Amino acid sequence: MESSNKLKRGLSTRHIRFMALGSAIGTGLFYGSADAIKMAGPSVLLAYIIGGAAAYIIMRALGEMSVHNPAASSFSRYAQDYLGPLAGYITGWTYCFEILIVAIADVTAFGIYMGVWFPAVPHWIWVLSVVLIICAVNLMSVKVFGELEFWFSFFKVATIIIMILAGFGIIIWGIGNGGQPTGIHNLWSNGGFFSNGWLGMVMSLQMVMFAYGGIEIIGITAGEAKDPEKSIPRAINSVPMRILVFYVGTLFVIMSIYPWNQVGTNGSPFVLTFQHLGITFAASILNFVVLTASLSAINSDVFGVGRMLHGMAEQGSAPKMFAKTSRRGVPWVTVTVMTIALLFAVYLNYIMPENVFLVIASLATFATVWVWIMILLSQIAFRRRLPPEEAKALKSGCLAVSRPR
Repeated sequence: MESSNKLKRGLSTRHIRFMALGSAIGTGLFYGSADAIKMAGPSVLLAYIIGGAAAYIIMRALGEMSVHNPAASSFSRYAQDYLGPLAGYITGWTYCFEILIVAIADVTAFGIYMGVWFPAVPHWIWVLSVVLIICAVNLMSVKVFGELEFWFSFFKVATIIIMILAGFGIIIWGIGNGGQPTGIHNLWSNGGFFSNGWLGMVMSLQMVMFAYGGIEIIGITAGEAKDPEKSIPRAINSVPMRILVFYVGTLFVIMSIYPWNQVGTNGSPFVLTFQHLGITFAASILNFVVLTASLSAINSDVFGVGRMLHGMAEQGSAPKMFAKTSRRGVPWVTVTVMTIALLFAVYLNYIMPENVFLVIASLATFATVWVWIMILLSQIAFRRRLPPEEAKALKSGCLAVSRPR
């Protein structure tokens, strides 16, 4: 099946931007935000702003290294080059663990979403179905994969924007709510903005960091980007801010039109909120959207681990067979390994369908924070090795440094 060990550069700027959006705007927002709201109340908005600022700093650091050396193994390679082989080895495998855990959470959420429409069907059946479908998609050429992910994410982002606008229509004019504007008093009338205190807001950061985890896939796409010197800086500069706006905007709308302490955790809080308001057609549409969002996120998860393991195999940190690619330039061995690993999610959803998500999200957050710390440490070491003129350009805010030829 394989003809070489080389990946193909088939991802354009729009592919990369929407892949990053697709990876980061998914289960953490549409499902995990319910747990974050429960912990912090309205102050979860502040937690998402803090998380968004942290994500932007991490992406700037990763972007500098990705433009200079666009490798498929990305921050694992950078940790190896600038911090040593052990750091690269641990970072690469930690990321694979992180995204595997995130993917398990994503496929679990997919089963929960399908349960809204088909409550009699066990979650594990939907989980098994989506794992097999995503495996098939990831075995296509990277260009086809990028195009599918673009449309997945485009539809998701467009719907989020429409939902935010519709939410403001309910808040200001009462559209769809019998002409009764909800206003924004729900943000402070149920125990105050810090309803669970500062500690509640801090505790919610665990779910917030889980939500932002996956955005680092921008660095991994550098190995298959057509023009990484241009596409990576554009994605780095635009995607984190857009994600921050989407997260804060959507949660602001949800908690304004419906009391935060009545947001349930038996499905997407977005779907449940519109159901409680009696706007059932909107709830059905949103459930379809969150299904699409989870498909997009799972798609990016499998892509990210597949490319990371491929790059690690090339640098000697993973079995050599992981470096094999198909004639289309797809690392089919690593995609297959990731798919087999995801079958564990089927088992978890069979034995403990009610508690899988929160347990998995907690594990993923630890791995996400580790990877982000290693990216920052690698970037500090990277800057120390740059020629003075390039280091000066970076300090002045110029992301696109010239890479060695």
